[in-house]
Amino acid sequence: MHAGPGGIVVLTDRRVARRALVDVVAGAVGGGVRWVVLREKDLPRAERLALAVELRAILAEAGGTLVVAGPDPLDGDAVHLPAAGPYPPPAVGLVGRSCHDTAELARLTTEHYVTLSPVHETRTKPGYGPALRAAGLAALVKVSPVPVLALGGIETPAQVAACVEAGATGVAVLGAIMRAQDPTETATTLGRAFQEAATRHVTSPAHSGGGQP
Repeated sequence: MHAGPGGIVVLTDRRVARRALVDVVAGAVGGGVRWVVLREKDLPRAERLALAVELRAILAEAGGTLVVAGPDPLDGDAVHLPAAGPYPPPAVGLVGRSCHDTAELARLTTEHYVTLSPVHETRTKPGYGPALRAAGLAALVKVSPVPVLALGGIETPAQVAACVEAGATGVAVLGAIMRAQDPTETATTLGRAFQEAATRHVTSPAHSGGGQP
């Protein structure tokens, strides 16, 4: 199975999207996004499945992957689970889980990656916290057994860079893309910030060979 999500990862929310969800996702993919997490958990399965089929087609053209929030992969092979369960995870090709603290990280078994949230306060989930900030994110990245996506209130290139410097392998965004006037332009800008920070992170002395001669 492919490696877990990286770069800019888009979470969907049709209620805050400026345009039809499929159009917003297509715009983001045009701006370089290759990983999308389909939420929309309130939709009946048939509608959600139809949406998954549409989004998969958009991503497939770009070599991207759709991950479905919840244990039902909607005929796909990738899911993202809440911290509450189910445990153990379903046996599909790619499994992510939402985590918020060391206790939740300690419960991981066969998951391939986690989201850590909220990095900042968010408009989508106000009051969900406390915010980890870069320092809290970095501390949890160090103890996570799997790669980490930073999530929650990340909207600017500087915030993206700070998450990469804290050790995140990807940055999950919702509002920044869903609310964007131009999802392609926003995705491109955030993606560039991610790449630049990732390059700096890899070449910085603290991360080159761990001080070995």
